Amino acid sequence: MNILIRPVVTEKMERVSEKLSRYGFIVEKTANRFQIKKAVEELYGVTVDSVNTMRYGGKWKSRYTRAGVIVGRTNSYKKAIVTLKEGDKIDFYSNI
Repeated sequence: MNILIRPVVTEKMERVSEKLSRYGFIVEKTANRFQIKKAVEELYGVTVDSVNTMRYGGKWKSRYTRAGVIVGRTNSYKKAIVTLKEGDKIDFYSNI
């Protein structure tokens, strides 16, 4: 089972990762902290200090068009903020 779906690469996460050595990932909804820690350590070869998780529920959105009202729902997902041991770094742009 693939635990890590994708990293969160935003301006805010870049600032947090530079200051506090924290990185964000979108993870599988059923994954727990121990599985996330193990997956990050194996994939990136770093030592994980702590893992914080949060679940986002999808929201209902609607917009008005010529054809009428279009109603839809955004995706729900689980996000993990991983704090690394002092001195460890993850470079997401290394193989671009």
